[in-house]
Amino acid sequence: MRRTTKVILHLLWIIPLLVLLLPVGIGVGLYLSADMGEPEVVVDTADYPLVRQDGYLSCEGSFLRQSQSGLWEQMLSGDALQRGVASGRLCHELLCFQEKTFVDQIRRFVPSDSYLRFLRFLTIVFNRNLGEYVPEEYRREIYGISLSATHEYDAIGTPYERQLNYHAAHDIGHTMQEYMLVGCTSFAVWGEESADTALVVGRNFDFYVGNDFARNKIVTFCSPEQGYRFASVGWAGMIGVLSGMNERGLTVTINAAKGSIPLSAAMPISLLAREILQYASTIEEAYRIASQRRTFVSESLLIASACDGRAAVIEKTPRQTALFEGEGTRVVCTNHYQSSLLGKTEQNLENIATTDSRYRQERVEELLDESGPLTAEGAVAILRDRYGKGGADIGLGNEKSINQSIAHHSVVFRPEARLMWVSTGPWQSGQFVCYDLNRIFSAPDFSRELADERLAVAADSSFLLEDYPVLMRYRTLTQELKQTIGQADGLPYFPQMEEYLTTNPNLYYTYQLAGEYYARRGENDRARDCFREALAREIPRLSERQQIENELKSLEP
Repeated sequence: MRRTTKVILHLLWIIPLLVLLLPVGIGVGLYLSADMGEPEVVVDTADYPLVRQDGYLSCEGSFLRQSQSGLWEQMLSGDALQRGVASGRLCHELLCFQEKTFVDQIRRFVPSDSYLRFLRFLTIVFNRNLGEYVPEEYRREIYGISLSATHEYDAIGTPYERQLNYHAAHDIGHTMQEYMLVGCTSFAVWGEESADTALVVGRNFDFYVGNDFARNKIVTFCSPEQGYRFASVGWAGMIGVLSGMNERGLTVTINAAKGSIPLSAAMPISLLAREILQYASTIEEAYRIASQRRTFVSESLLIASACDGRAAVIEKTPRQTALFEGEGTRVVCTNHYQSSLLGKTEQNLENIATTDSRYRQERVEELLDESGPLTAEGAVAILRDRYGKGGADIGLGNEKSINQSIAHHSVVFRPEARLMWVSTGPWQSGQFVCYDLNRIFSAPDFSRELADERLAVAADSSFLLEDYPVLMRYRTLTQELKQTIGQADGLPYFPQMEEYLTTNPNLYYTYQLAGEYYARRGENDRARDCFREALAREIPRLSERQQIENELKSLEP
């Protein structure tokens, strides 16, 4: 009996331990069995020598140069592996800089190296089958690039794992919308709404991971062995498409939509956009490709087609695909669904009711109505608009404005003419340089400027002279005020408060942050006044309004 009791006591001790260890064991098993689809190839990078020529670099038939505008221009050719290795070699310094800026942002949230290693473990478990959802062509290209990546961040993953996972960075931004990482605006007009009846497409790619991340934009001109030649705008290491046009005059731009937090790996949306741009010439073909792929997150892809002479929006969730064609001769796309299939879902209706997406769409519609038949210059003017509906001043950097001064890039397309205008910094306020894809793909000359200077759209000089320095000063003061509020031991006096309140006086956040400061100091009357001022202005999200209302309510006597 005593022996039986001992056995039972041992079992009672072991069972909880097994319960605790089982998830760990399952996690370790998933980690060890993960397959990121790394290509089994042997490459000697010495076979890809870099040659410095007249103002540019070349590597086995691929080229890299920096234009006078500051944009980097990359021409890639060959099979997938050749393109990747050449791109990695050409862009080695840019690749290292881009990864550093990205990892520095991660370290702001995850400062511990040990936790970074744990994050690597979770990422691999989460993305354990990512290779299944990425076509081999693109895995080989990414692998080729990864051969030139640094080993400084191997705690996060191998160079190949990291470069593959970075292609889901835009997707991951969906789950951090409160940090203003994604919030794009795009539109297309044709027929009577276009100055010459041909398609005009405009888009802001509002993906913000710090100012340094957008410093080195790359315009890539790709001549793949299979599919169509195309041009796209991105950064070093990015083979996916965020904004692009192919030689058939089909354009693709991506806009985040609200969806459930992803629970398993699937195809990153930028790689689906790449597949469409490389292999489709019509809206129907683009829709067919999109329907065949399971994606990581919810997204809208605005597709404009010279062959069709019109534009439409492909709406994707991880499980459904819909086509929104709109009515008339325009399509506007922000960050919510509009199709009959997805537009009336509870989640989409909540998104419309609680975010700035519908407001920005209505502002674009308003500007299109006012502009008359649209030109490329007119499209740029809309993309630069900093005001609210009715031209109201809602403060610099408000998420309800089309131009929030955070865009990684801004692009205008004329698909029939194969013309593409790309913004230069800061944001979309610098000159828009124009690339003629017909000329570039037929007779590229990397020893000269690729952009056509005669077709450039001038910089927004009034913003650069007047509002830009004000906005930069405001953002500097905002960071200083946040640091003051965040101090644990007491709250020192902030001597620049009067300047802060008058620098960007029409933005709600100015008063929200000032209210938090005064509340922390116990100056409740001033705090209440600031919160009331914030509530009297345009606030992008319902959650932000409710937060301010709760802060005000907590201070009521």
